[in-house]
Amino acid sequence: MGAGVIQNQGEGTRRRRRGRGKAQPMSEINVTPFVDVMLVLLIIFMVAAPLLTVGVPVELPKTAAGALPTEQEEPLTITITATGDLQIQTTETARGELIPKLRAIAAERTSDQVFLRADGAVPYAQVMEVMGALNAGGFANIGLVTDIGGPTLDGQDR
Repeated sequence: MGAGVIQNQGEGTRRRRRGRGKAQPMSEINVTPFVDVMLVLLIIFMVAAPLLTVGVPVELPKTAAGALPTEQEEPLTITITATGDLQIQTTETARGELIPKLRAIAAERTSDQVFLRADGAVPYAQVMEVMGALNAGGFANIGLVTDIGGPTLDGQDR
């Protein structure tokens, strides 16, 4: 992998040189093993990168609504799991601590947009309670997150 050595071959018997038995250092570096290692690392990272996204298992309801426009700031996401547990981003939060934490987060953010993810098995009343807490916490722009490809009101699936 590093520098190699070139042996004197061929015309060494006809001409006598000083230092005849010494080998000359090779001045080129073989980069092929380096390229091979880099390509293997690239493939490993390409395969592993999608697996690094950590999420909460939530069965989102399907709808025909389009996606919301994205912003510069990382979106704040509140998740209601099937068991009714609340999470701010990936941090589990007690219901009594939700509004004070939201007020503290709202004071640091420039946007009042928040995304609400709720499992399809969660009762509507619980979703509305969390939406009221979001409003009381300073977030008036609430986006409901769903999966695409659900039924429409005209009876056709998209």
